[in-house]
Amino acid sequence: MPDEPAGIPVVVRRADLLSPAAQELIQALNTELSRTYPEPGATHFRLDPEEVAEGQGAFVIAWQGDEPLGCGALRRIDEGVGELKRMYVRPEARGRGAGRAILAALEREARALGIKRLVLETGERQIEALGLYRTAGFVVIPPFGEYTESPLSLCMAKDLQPPRGVSGE
Repeated sequence: MPDEPAGIPVVVRRADLLSPAAQELIQALNTELSRTYPEPGATHFRLDPEEVAEGQGAFVIAWQGDEPLGCGALRRIDEGVGELKRMYVRPEARGRGAGRAILAALEREARALGIKRLVLETGERQIEALGLYRTAGFVVIPPFGEYTESPLSLCMAKDLQPPRGVSGE
């Protein structure tokens, strides 16, 4: 795994979905997805700013110094259930721990919102993403929501455990 450039740590912070850095990362994600899934019917699913507003969800960006490495979002979709969306790390930044840091930050945000189960949609051709999710404890589930009619979608879920030192009811 490559070292962080000049020892600069990866830092994940909440961000505005409509900020220039967020829009640049999402455009790069959409470009990569279009190359990975060129078939007719492949789609980029939506994410609206109100879905990631304070108290509803979160949008985060991983930074290394002033370089945005990647992003991810969390939106509440049901009582106690949140969906991870727009998870992305620039190809040249992969291997620096940004994906793990984004995922950990979104899990913290989910717990703060009272979310007990995370779900996500990805695709079988996204090998690096699948490895990250499986390592983090996600398992494959049947398609849900807007993905039920998407033949290229692979859905996963993870039940969140309470933070250490906190007992469950």
